[in-house]
Amino acid sequence: MSLLCRGHLLLEDVPGTGKTTLAKALSASLDCDFGRIQFTPDLVPADVLGVNFFNTAEAKFEFRAGPVFSQIILADEINRATPRTQSALLEAMQESQVSIDG
Repeated sequence: MSLLCRGHLLLEDVPGTGKTTLAKALSASLDCDFGRIQFTPDLVPADVLGVNFFNTAEAKFEFRAGPVFSQIILADEINRATPRTQSALLEAMQESQVSIDG
């Protein structure tokens, strides 16, 4: 239902009930990119969003997209992340855009 409504789905349950398996199976059956984010206190927004890095071979900056750019994302233990990192995820979810390097 959430896919049809272009929304989000929250699954909460005790460990070992198949939430990850369900997300992976859904992603595979729909042929979608799957990303998993294990939130920890030391995770920074760049780990979620992606990072600009300097490619020395081509002498230019390139963007390496983070897992938030996947079509289906499993965000595990969101409550363990810092408010700044949670904010980065919520911006992507609410606004359908991200702020990189800013």
